[in-house]
Amino acid sequence: MPNVVVVGAQWGDEGKGKVVDLLTEHAQVVVRFQGGNNAGHTLVVGGTKTVLHLIPSGILHGGKTCVIGNGCVIDPTVLMKEIDGLRAKNHLQDPGQLIISEHAHVILPWHKHLDGLREKARGGSAIGTTGRGIGPAYEDKIERRGVRVRDLLDVERLRRRVKDRLPSVLEELANVARAAKAEEPLLDAEAIVSEYAVLGSRLKEFVGDSSLFLAEQIRKGARILFEGAQGTLLDVDHGTYPYVTSSNTVAGNAAVGSGIGPTAIDRVMGITKAYTTRVGGGPFPTELHEEIGERLRKVGDEFGATTGRPRRCGWLDTVVLRYAARVNGLWGLALTKMDVLSGLATLQLCTGYELDGKQVTELPGELEDLSRVKPIYEEMPGWDQSLAGARTLEDLPAAALRYVRRVEELVGVPVVCISVGAERGETILISNPFRT
Repeated sequence: MPNVVVVGAQWGDEGKGKVVDLLTEHAQVVVRFQGGNNAGHTLVVGGTKTVLHLIPSGILHGGKTCVIGNGCVIDPTVLMKEIDGLRAKNHLQDPGQLIISEHAHVILPWHKHLDGLREKARGGSAIGTTGRGIGPAYEDKIERRGVRVRDLLDVERLRRRVKDRLPSVLEELANVARAAKAEEPLLDAEAIVSEYAVLGSRLKEFVGDSSLFLAEQIRKGARILFEGAQGTLLDVDHGTYPYVTSSNTVAGNAAVGSGIGPTAIDRVMGITKAYTTRVGGGPFPTELHEEIGERLRKVGDEFGATTGRPRRCGWLDTVVLRYAARVNGLWGLALTKMDVLSGLATLQLCTGYELDGKQVTELPGELEDLSRVKPIYEEMPGWDQSLAGARTLEDLPAAALRYVRRVEELVGVPVVCISVGAERGETILISNPFRT
């Protein structure tokens, strides 16, 4: 049976949560393989809105197993709050529905303090992180001084880990606080150990060897859906560095971040909005600063599910999408928020860039070059009709269908799913990636 990876093909916020929720019906297991609670995946089912930051978006389906893989960094406070919130809505009643990798790293209080103070110290050069401690937690992981989920289950080991790390981190916090002209945080080792040991005892029923579980599921022929967070252009290696996240967001990391071999992955589905958005700093060639950009933000409700920050909005950039198709090996594209474009008389599609008087059709590798490019647009007619009732391609207005076909031509990847509203059912699923 095919195993499928879902990744963002832009700068995040593409609507991955809705697509994962939709595809979970056809899978037995859903795996989150990177990132932390800097993600915000919004689901609307039966008029009820649910925002998930750590737990995979398939959790609203009964009888499915959701996995938080070793490649994630976990804030236990946030995760426990998310679990409690789901249970209050009669989800996640069976602990077997969720497996947390014992090897995933933990976000601790100093990670959040460092994240916020560093951003403040950067001033006008701030990257635009969510301030959730994601980057500093990954730093500790790479430096081989991190605390893992398994450490929360052993108080003495947790105490050793915290006491070994705290002296140097307090010194760093003092230096960063001075640079940021902010108050120095005060941290107590025993208080941290006590708080996180309690969280560990509450999370214990979910903790296990997720790599072994996934291997067993693959042997049984289960269909597995791998859910990425953020987007391709935020990948620490392949994104618009340094305005990126702290993990690999591309499809190849699904194997590393969940503990399976790459041969277990069969298809990769990229998610893109019908326009482009970005949160935080960094280049954005098709950004719109006036009336149309504000209209996209308002109609599309473009405010971060995690931070509430308004998203920068612009026309669809197919140069970005071609790049995402290449580095992820995309099998198909899901085009979300098509309904937001209804009512616009004309639409613009970015087909290439002008750089120093020359036309380029590939994403420049140098950040400064990407900041200087001028988008080359192709104008297309818009449509007035609402797309809310569309459930097949034939239901789309002719102009909307032409827009979809032109995106396919420019990106070189078929559009296999179109979202025409926030609800789960407001979707046109053209090709199911789980069907051979």
